[in-house]
Amino acid sequence: MNIELHGFGPALAAGMLMTVQLALAALCLGLVLGLLGALAKTSSNRALQWLGGTYSTLVRGVPELLWVLLIYFGTVNGMRALGGWLGMPDLELNAFAAGVIALGLCFGAYATEVFRGALLAVPKGHREAGLALGLSRARIFFRVVMPQMWRIALPGLGNLFMILMKDTALVSVIGLEEIMRHAQIAVGFTKEPFTFYLVAAFMYLGLTVVAMTAMYFLEKRAARGLTRSA
Repeated sequence: MNIELHGFGPALAAGMLMTVQLALAALCLGLVLGLLGALAKTSSNRALQWLGGTYSTLVRGVPELLWVLLIYFGTVNGMRALGGWLGMPDLELNAFAAGVIALGLCFGAYATEVFRGALLAVPKGHREAGLALGLSRARIFFRVVMPQMWRIALPGLGNLFMILMKDTALVSVIGLEEIMRHAQIAVGFTKEPFTFYLVAAFMYLGLTVVAMTAMYFLEKRAARGLTRSA
């Protein structure tokens, strides 16, 4: 099948690169927020439990598209005030930064529950053994708990990342030139919506396949040395 892109091929390729950058940046932010949220929800401190629960419930209860719009348009006045204080009147949050914050915030809320379940799945006896050996709580967490938690959480995080990669299309509403934005521009010029939306669909599918392959090898590496029952 020969698909005529009318010279929009390089633009769509640039859009794919932007999609990957946006997804990876949001992933990094989301992993940090998710881990902090899970530690807060499993903490013995009631204030931290409330904070982690509120973050998870509030963010998951609002559609991702609304978070993109709220963060992009809701920070305008705040950024202007900060810019005036810093002597930079044109200071503003660009579409890429707003997209990273919004998608990272949403990914982190769902990742909080994945990490929380993984933390609870690690046997308490392993922590007690670390204490008996004289290890500090920080060392126990990073050397005993986290490797096990990571192995348990990885499949769920992989699914969330694939959802996140497709959610990057939402950022096109604020003008970020990712795959969907370039596809919409191409449709406007050529009046061939089926062609360019089909190409966009295959591009997202290709990224998903690559992500699935990467997750397979990450899961295999995380499970190395693990004895499986027959």
